[in-house]
Amino acid sequence: MRVAVFVTCVNDTLYPGTGRATVRLLTRLGLEVDFPESQTCCGQPQFNSGYRREAQPLARRTVAAFDGYDHVVVPSGSCAAMVRDNYPHLVAGGTDLPPRTYELTEFLVDVLGVTDVGAYYPHTVTYHPTCHGMRMLGLGDRPRRLLAAVRGLELRELAGAEECCGFGGTFAVKNAAVSAAMGADKARAVEDTGAEVVCAVDNSCLMHIGGTLSRRDAGIRPVHIAEILASTQEDPL
Repeated sequence: MRVAVFVTCVNDTLYPGTGRATVRLLTRLGLEVDFPESQTCCGQPQFNSGYRREAQPLARRTVAAFDGYDHVVVPSGSCAAMVRDNYPHLVAGGTDLPPRTYELTEFLVDVLGVTDVGAYYPHTVTYHPTCHGMRMLGLGDRPRRLLAAVRGLELRELAGAEECCGFGGTFAVKNAAVSAAMGADKARAVEDTGAEVVCAVDNSCLMHIGGTLSRRDAGIRPVHIAEILASTQEDPL
């Protein structure tokens, strides 16, 4: 099976370790993994801000970059949702990219049929389900099932887990006060778990939650789920 990783702008620019962890994990599972260097932004910031015309060239470029791959794996619920939900209406003439595009955890569970990926992560972890992953992709319990199979990991329940963290992309810029208040609520809930790590399928949400936790001196680390799943006892992350 030949797959490509769509690393996304946030990961490429700010969290390259997540992209490396994704490749490491998929390679360990026996896949041939490519990274098309022509990939850029999926167009979500422009599209969500109402600039549909400006998003179209980015969508066309993304479609071209991932042409010919069996599957495209995205370590981001929001960018996977952008391709799946909006590209059919955004790209003239349509595209076959949306049905080939999977967020990482659904690719592991639905396509590869695995929940135990051989990971080892000896830490207490709480999981925040992101809005795009939960509401648009319908990830359900897939991330939790993967985390439950990680050796050494103790999963702590997060109160109000389904509540938005307040990031929301450009929402955090346009409605900063509301975004900060929502982030503070989420950070308090994370602290109440007593976990060492908060994880999610989107680094954008983890950036918001992690920033709030840092300002509160909570000592809790935000870690993308790909980095947890890529970690092994022989080669920990």
